Amino acid sequence: MRRIISFACEGATLLGTVDEASATTGLLIVSGGNEIRMGAHRGMAQLANDIQGAGYPVFRFDRRGIGDSEGENGGFSSSKADIAAALAAFRAECPRVSRVVAFGNCDAATALTLHGTKVDALVLANPWVIEQVDELPPPAAIKDRYAKRLRDPKAWIALFSGKLNLVAAFRGLRRITAAPKSKGGLAEQVANALAHDTRPTRIIAATGDNTAIAFLDAWQSDLFVSVRNRTGVELIKLNSSSHSFASDEDYAYLMTALKSALSD
Repeated sequence: MRRIISFACEGATLLGTVDEASATTGLLIVSGGNEIRMGAHRGMAQLANDIQGAGYPVFRFDRRGIGDSEGENGGFSSSKADIAAALAAFRAECPRVSRVVAFGNCDAATALTLHGTKVDALVLANPWVIEQVDELPPPAAIKDRYAKRLRDPKAWIALFSGKLNLVAAFRGLRRITAAPKSKGGLAEQVANALAHDTRPTRIIAATGDNTAIAFLDAWQSDLFVSVRNRTGVELIKLNSSSHSFASDEDYAYLMTALKSALSD
């Protein structure tokens, strides 16, 4: 059964959706960006329905200032209290649940990592580690794009025929060489949080998605050495350019990963 509930978070009233089921392990879904709990094209609502159909209760919610919830939208970096309040509401509404797996995509994955959410396992998709300084894609995504174009004979034909936009290419190359590498940046914060975590953590990265490309670039750096060597962390590379698991194949892959985490 699906129910809409309200719960409090630091003086604001938030709304959430409970999909009840019999299992004692449940799934907490945290929305990324400014996305409402329904998700793009009702994707998170469908996910909750299918996870419930597999026998697991699910909780989704709108954080402060988003969708049906009151308060000011402070972004993912200010969502610690929202996630904690949602988790408490989930446990109160489904008292049979003794184990919770949390799932977040994009900056919701980053929020779950940085805020130390008191759940038992994490499924993180395309974590956001980008220090955005302009409207261009992240440097790692630009680098990946140029590498692919250099292997494409059509790109060389376009260059010599004058069809390649050299101004845009120059801006992209400058973006790579001028990429900020600030101490204590978001990538380092995520790496430190994951290195000191002990919970089972699955990380799914769509290899053609700009956000995931930036994460995979950071993953290969020295910042993530301790995370790569840590027991209980699994990195899954999904051959897709979809940020939101839009295709049937990508969605099925996500469902398999979530059900695996829930059944562990």
